[in-house]
Amino acid sequence: MTKFALAIEYDGTAYSGWQRQHHSRTVQEEVEKALSAVADEEIVITASGRTDAGVHAYAQCAHFETDRQRENKAWVLGVNAKLPATISIRSATRVTDDFHARHSTVERSYRYLILNRTSRSALMHKRAAVIYQPLNACLMHQAAQCLVGEHDFTSFRAASCQAKHAVRAISAVTVQRSNQHLQVEVIGNAFLHNMIRIIVGSLLRVGGGQAPVSWLEEVLVARDRTQAGMTAVPHGLYFMGPDYPPEFGVPDWRASLPDGAFTGS
Repeated sequence: MTKFALAIEYDGTAYSGWQRQHHSRTVQEEVEKALSAVADEEIVITASGRTDAGVHAYAQCAHFETDRQRENKAWVLGVNAKLPATISIRSATRVTDDFHARHSTVERSYRYLILNRTSRSALMHKRAAVIYQPLNACLMHQAAQCLVGEHDFTSFRAASCQAKHAVRAISAVTVQRSNQHLQVEVIGNAFLHNMIRIIVGSLLRVGGGQAPVSWLEEVLVARDRTQAGMTAVPHGLYFMGPDYPPEFGVPDWRASLPDGAFTGS
């Protein structure tokens, strides 16, 4: 058996998230159907993490195993020919048997896009959250720094979250503005259900002047979901990709990220 790692890009608007479900259309189901058709055998894939309904991905990683002999390029071209336009295989890479898309991950990166203007966008419909009131990105960035490090993130955890505990480690949080566009980037070892969207919803209160910079740390310490802000809409969220140790040979998604991408610049 040969193991391959895929980098998968998708627009999550039309899907009920990543994970296969019995009665809903999902990204995993579409990729597995296309892979199985190319391999002429049933293929099951394992991803680096789940995304919810409406959430997008720049470089989701998933691995699969097969006896079929195909070149990397053949997997990409063949599978893409059978996928809907909203899903694309960016790359296929042969990896060692001990590679695991989820368990080998060191960190995961997410970006949340906000269009901050007084009118909705036709071009960014379902690809960014639209906030009509003025936002102060500098204050949002200052507030977010209290989240860096290992903490109990119970205050930023959905009630439906099934994780055994809420302790996670965030290595970086940044909030940047480019004209009318704001970008919130969060990098960490793992995330709770809706954690990024609740963080963003809370930062919006700071940016909009409804709460001071110091408020976010009070929310974190409270370990109480009711103290945090709203859960931001899903379509502003992008799973940028996981990071793996170099010995696995998985391509770095950052190398293909053009300057200014996802910032509106």
